[in-house]
Amino acid sequence: MKLLFKLQSLKFLWTLKPPNRTFHGHLRLLSSDVYSLYESVRRGKQEIPKYFNFASDVLDKWSEIEKAGKRPSNPAFWWINGNGEEVKWSFEELGFLSRKVANVLTKECGLQKGDRLILILPRIPEWWLVNVACMRAGIILIPGVSQLSAKDILYRLQASKATCIITTDKLAPAVDSVAAQCQFLKTKLMVSTGSREGWLNFTELYRNQSADHSCIKTRIEDPMIIFFTSGTTGSPKMTQHSQGSLGFRPLLSERYWLDLPPSGMIWNTADTGWILTSIASLYDPWVFGSCIFIHNLPQMESAAILNTLCRFPIDALIGAPTLFRMLVQNDLSKYKFMNLKYCMSGGEPLNPEVMEQWKSQTGLDIHEVYGQTETGIICSVFKGMKIKPGSMGKAAPLYDVQIVDKNANILPPGQQGEIAVRSKPIRPLGFFSEYLDNPKKTAESERGDFYVTGDRGTVDEDGYFQFIGRDDDIIISSGYRIGPFEVESALIEHPAVVETAVVSSPDPLRGEVVKAFVVLSPTFSSSDLKSLARDLQDHVKKTTAPYKYPRKVEFVQELPKTVTGKIKRNELRDKEWGRI
Repeated sequence: MKLLFKLQSLKFLWTLKPPNRTFHGHLRLLSSDVYSLYESVRRGKQEIPKYFNFASDVLDKWSEIEKAGKRPSNPAFWWINGNGEEVKWSFEELGFLSRKVANVLTKECGLQKGDRLILILPRIPEWWLVNVACMRAGIILIPGVSQLSAKDILYRLQASKATCIITTDKLAPAVDSVAAQCQFLKTKLMVSTGSREGWLNFTELYRNQSADHSCIKTRIEDPMIIFFTSGTTGSPKMTQHSQGSLGFRPLLSERYWLDLPPSGMIWNTADTGWILTSIASLYDPWVFGSCIFIHNLPQMESAAILNTLCRFPIDALIGAPTLFRMLVQNDLSKYKFMNLKYCMSGGEPLNPEVMEQWKSQTGLDIHEVYGQTETGIICSVFKGMKIKPGSMGKAAPLYDVQIVDKNANILPPGQQGEIAVRSKPIRPLGFFSEYLDNPKKTAESERGDFYVTGDRGTVDEDGYFQFIGRDDDIIISSGYRIGPFEVESALIEHPAVVETAVVSSPDPLRGEVVKAFVVLSPTFSSSDLKSLARDLQDHVKKTTAPYKYPRKVEFVQELPKTVTGKIKRNELRDKEWGRI
């Protein structure tokens, strides 16, 4: 699939907002050749380049800028944990260390360009070193979250045919329990101070390795990273991205959703196996030469997060809605953030009630970001854009986003349909290349001239998109189509509700009805549950259209979630319909 395109076909990129002079100034720092290339593409005078490598064409350029004294003195990478440990790297140090790791992979492990490597690490510095080292060596990286089970690891090793795996001593036994079933796996590297039979010690190897390494030349369409989708609707699929879709894309569109200066610092709390971490904690901030901040929290604790925001000069914070739902349960007036100016939420829609609570207590808006593993960011509420509660903003640059029907006809504003991105006649930069080894699924993702997301939504006259729910999450009761998000948003406004998930449940009269699974606030845990259920039902009737209220309510200790924190509504729905 061609990734090349001419930017004249995307004139909306420059009519959406006037070109940002600050952005151009920051990008010009990258070097005259990179900036000239960017300007040529932007003005439609040149196609996307044939060759590109993020390590050599972006990171190494920032290293040169540092040496010349033209970049602020803040680090490129700043890592802490709860034990008082701290790591700070400049771009020069990042380059030095990542070259050592590239030599480990190529010389010690024998990996070559195009080989696949599974990386399952928590938020530790080695995760970033391996990412950059794989870029330098042309090795295809496959990130995984650290909560994966042995069964999950087996599936990923067999499906990807990965020849190497890097993980911690904690997960090494799980790998060993399935390794005999993985014929392509040749090398196992463990990030640890200890040793284990059959494993190479990553830490010792890279510390003693030479830093003399030449970055391999890669084409812009060369595969760079494979994500396994979260699997909310079946087995995870391998979604492949290229040097262009993740590496070159932010050179053209990054400022619209992030827009950090080289002196800026971003903290993204997403897990390392999620595409949001690759975008928000690697590619996009480093295009601007900004600092990536990481706190390796073993668990997401409100006090630790809020105190971190008070102690460190973090400009931008991004996390899943669960993060903000958790934080607003605290008295935020007790905390004075050092430098926080910009908050973003992605992964699932954020309830307007949570946005209002955060705004009233901190004075900061939460900007929604919507995207998928396959596409990266599709819509967002850009800086300076009017915020409409319940909206996930406008289409991201490079993407022509529409609401379409089942025949791929574009629907008018206000009419509900499927969120889709135009993919023909020219596939946009930023799109995944394919679902690996699954041409049927790749073909099914296209409808007419569009890639269809599987999400339902609407768009208003101003171009703001609103998420309604997954296509298979929609509840049809007595002929009414009900999206779970609106019901969940109404429920979470009630002080008794910490978290909720809404699904369909069978009903002999209506076919199906709305059922809410509710996690209660501790202060309501001793309440009369029957009475509380009625209160919640009445609350929803008053908050939204009465036909949407949950006719069934079940109180639970926790909701089932994917390893990336998304609620597994399909699991709850299947249980309701007797499929589990």
